[in-house]
Amino acid sequence: MIETPRGISPAASGILVVDKPAAVTSHDVVAAVRRLACTKKVGHAGTLDPAATGVLVLGIGAGTKLLTYLSGADKDYVSRFRLGQETDTEDLEGRIVSTPGIDASDDEIDAALASLTGTISQVPSAYSAKKIDGKRAYDLARAGEKVDLKAVEVTVSRLVRTSPIVRRDGLADFDVEVTCSSGTYVRALARQTGQALGSIGHITALRRTRVGGFTEARSVADMVEQVGHEPLSVIPLAEAARRALPWAEITDSQEQALRYGQFIDLDASTPVALVRGDTLVAIGKKRGSQIGPAVVFAH
Repeated sequence: MIETPRGISPAASGILVVDKPAAVTSHDVVAAVRRLACTKKVGHAGTLDPAATGVLVLGIGAGTKLLTYLSGADKDYVSRFRLGQETDTEDLEGRIVSTPGIDASDDEIDAALASLTGTISQVPSAYSAKKIDGKRAYDLARAGEKVDLKAVEVTVSRLVRTSPIVRRDGLADFDVEVTCSSGTYVRALARQTGQALGSIGHITALRRTRVGGFTEARSVADMVEQVGHEPLSVIPLAEAARRALPWAEITDSQEQALRYGQFIDLDASTPVALVRGDTLVAIGKKRGSQIGPAVVFAH
């Protein structure tokens, strides 16, 4: 729970990038921003675990319509891996279930990390937010039920060690930087790194530093200070859409056609943000050689 005051007036529609603190859920952040922005219409483009920190992208008002297109963006993380020990949650919050230790050189660890780049198969953590028959995996795991998740394909563009390896009591701790597709679990990458070396692993820290074109995040304290004297500021819809998607400038007549639900002649890959000046008109979808509105935004 994050205690925040209510803002003095509603925020404009747009995107807000929050630096999520540790020890709170992504839903806690959403609830806090609802008060700060004076609106119930707030959503997020992908959760962070309670222990994790960093970039959490929120949609405010009509900005929630963009979240579908942001949730699939690639992401950057910094994390700390611990090899040679397993926890039930695959992070520092969990219960230690085994400590087989690890005997691998620096070069062997780096090679194991490199082997996990590209398109790989990954079984999500049992304590992930994946759904099984409509129930969250972490709820089933906490209830002591067996969690059987299927492997999924993810893309890891970058997984590199960025600090010296600290060895103690048969364990190996080090920092990594990760660039990966949506749906990748960094906790699972730590486990897979350990498995590649005949052992196991988990993470002891995780921070998300980028979601698509969004990197600079605001602290809750900064937002609380702002709403004491003015509405909460957001990234305007058109600017946010340009960061998140391919975009095209349209004419006045094309805007009118799109607002009537009609298709226009436009050579572009989709989804595409269709903008006129500082106004986001629509998110376009392709039909043959034409583009039509998948989502239309109010004037």
